[in-house]
Amino acid sequence: MKILLADNYYYLRSGSERVFFNEMEMLRDYGHKVAPFSRHFVENEPSEYSRFFASPIEYENIPVVKKIFTGIELIYSYECRSKFSELLNSFKPDVIHAHNIYGRLTTSIIDAAKKRRIPVVMTLHDCKIICPSYLMLLNGEICQRCKGKKFYHCLLTRCHKGSLGASLVYTVESYLNYFLKRYNWIKYFICPSEAFLRKHTEAGIPEEKLVHIPNFIKIEDFEPNFSPGNYILFAGRVSKEKGVMTLLEAVKGLDVPVRIVGNGPMKAEYETYAREGKIDNVIFEGYKSDESLKMLFRNAGFVVFPSQCYENLPMTILEAFAYGKPVIASAIGGIPEMVIEQETGLLFDPGNCQELREKIEYLLSNSTMISQMGKMARKKVAEEFNAQLHYQKLMKVYERIYS
Repeated sequence: MKILLADNYYYLRSGSERVFFNEMEMLRDYGHKVAPFSRHFVENEPSEYSRFFASPIEYENIPVVKKIFTGIELIYSYECRSKFSELLNSFKPDVIHAHNIYGRLTTSIIDAAKKRRIPVVMTLHDCKIICPSYLMLLNGEICQRCKGKKFYHCLLTRCHKGSLGASLVYTVESYLNYFLKRYNWIKYFICPSEAFLRKHTEAGIPEEKLVHIPNFIKIEDFEPNFSPGNYILFAGRVSKEKGVMTLLEAVKGLDVPVRIVGNGPMKAEYETYAREGKIDNVIFEGYKSDESLKMLFRNAGFVVFPSQCYENLPMTILEAFAYGKPVIASAIGGIPEMVIEQETGLLFDPGNCQELREKIEYLLSNSTMISQMGKMARKKVAEEFNAQLHYQKLMKVYERIYS
């Protein structure tokens, strides 16, 4: 089978891109012909198909006039449609698998596929098709104002980064895609978590189009270490919705190092907060990759994932499990499908720093439990989130298109 996978970025920018790359590698391993489509960015991985990629595009830190034209391109890209059409004519795929295409590739590529009668499936990494701002979050609280196609709330509340311009672009994008029925050509939406499947069903997406297929990792690529390390690890985007402030408040004064790995828009502010608040046990590591990141995971005692937004099926948690590390995480979205209380980790109410502190202290005083939970976490990811299961479920979806 010839499969074309599309994503805004052709480098490991976030968990969704990790899924994108993992899926391409897996499909190739099973003998399928695979081609990617994306935009050009300096960080991109090399690809024999990069000549078909669209030009790079950014919205931040550009003049106002240019932002207007860029905003139009973020809503619907004729360049992407043209470049994608060239790739379709050259590669001639049997199926197109879209990942994150909003705001860069845009739904223009769906139109190109529809014109050629090529079926499309899409993995829902976030809530974009039911929430213009992706996160279903406003001022740190879960928000469902846009439920029922009431996308204008995005503009009224300036919920995307507090920006009137960005919120306007995303509101217009959502209404255009809805009224012009851009997503109607998509045969199936793949939901990595059951929680996301339910959320999209509640929002009016036809249930027969929604399929639950969890994310996966290649367990053999991860060497576990079940020994309790001497520090707590956070790995992810350093931003408000990821609950970093909750973590900082929870660990203040604890006699254990906390290593925060990653970059993000709030990193400088949180570093200042920690310094002025004398939270001396927190170390901001910045961005890490490859061997250094691997060692940070393997030598940690456990991982904390304090997100306050509606998470799907985070790759960070799967990777922590694969390294044999339990996870203390907020009970939101698809996280409770992975973090099983007292088995693979502990759960707490999102934003509740006192409860998080209690859970951290509980694990710190039970080193044997850390090792036991780590072993159960490794077993869970090996049995339920492996490449073979993912491939079997994915192929059923692809094949169902033609049945």
